[in-house]
Amino acid sequence: MNIKITGSGCYIPTQTVSNTDFAKHIFLNDDGSAFPMSNDVITSKFFGITGIEERKYVSDDLNTSDIAFIAAEKAIVDAKIDRETIDYIIFAHNFGDVKKNAIQTDLLPSLATRVKHQLRIKNPKCVAYDMLFGCPGWVEGVIQAYAFIKAGMAKKCLVIGAETLSRVVDPHDRDSMIYSDGAGATIIEATEEEGGILAHETATYSYDEAYYLFFGNSFNKDHDPDVRYIKMFGRKIYEFALSKVPKAMKECLDNSGIPIEKLDKILIHQANEKMDEAIVQRFYKLYTTEMPEGIMPMSIHELGNSSVATIPTLYDSILKGKIPNQSLKKGDVILFASVGAGMNVNAIVYKM
Repeated sequence: MNIKITGSGCYIPTQTVSNTDFAKHIFLNDDGSAFPMSNDVITSKFFGITGIEERKYVSDDLNTSDIAFIAAEKAIVDAKIDRETIDYIIFAHNFGDVKKNAIQTDLLPSLATRVKHQLRIKNPKCVAYDMLFGCPGWVEGVIQAYAFIKAGMAKKCLVIGAETLSRVVDPHDRDSMIYSDGAGATIIEATEEEGGILAHETATYSYDEAYYLFFGNSFNKDHDPDVRYIKMFGRKIYEFALSKVPKAMKECLDNSGIPIEKLDKILIHQANEKMDEAIVQRFYKLYTTEMPEGIMPMSIHELGNSSVATIPTLYDSILKGKIPNQSLKKGDVILFASVGAGMNVNAIVYKM
């Protein structure tokens, strides 16, 4: 028995926000003082570091659970399965449903339960739960689905990663330009086909690193102090990622038994183009070899950082021919890798 992704789907929001759309924002320092650079300089430097030109935001009528449902429906159709045979729905997100202009996150009932309800699944033995694991949530959800199936507790799992970060960003914080919205979903099931999940690794670093990402006040001191926004210590995250992620990727690949030369693609969390490139370059240096051209497909330029949704949407987009000059075929070996709030790091070696 092998455990494979048998179907995938994604939802890319319809509202495109370019870097120039931030021209009228009033960016401030964390102490509330005026930022010394013009917005043209800010956005130019931002693009040079992150590679982000555009990002996608959901329309006002949609929430995280809504776009997750759309992606899940596509994945079920793609896998050609009866939805009543799904044993687990594992929904990775971070902030729940946050309605437009709301100041509260809504997690009751769980978003996984909402998706099950929207899918009209009657089977009570289809267990639905949420996973709060930072940006690596979808990867960790796949690892949990693998464990359930391996242990004989399930045959089919629906794993979703979805987020609407546009609803929790501080408009006065330059980091708000990084974040975006999106949803990706996959069906994980036992199969007699060759391939599937070959190895996985996960770690949580919280002794010093727990609050590298956190909820904090707006940089605008006139804003309601009881309203919180996503905040991060960017430099600390960058240094952490370069230190920890390549080693986790190597440990995972070594445990899979696949030689580095047989690795076809690395689908890494789309957090920051320069950071991702540096991570993958360091990974290859651990094998004293050069990073091959085209090994790391990117979607961040047009889609931004949608947290848990970046890897499943990238995977689905490549399969559906939506990423230029990139493809995946049967027998290809993929390394999924992610890093995010927690601080959490994980990886999966997967054979198509």
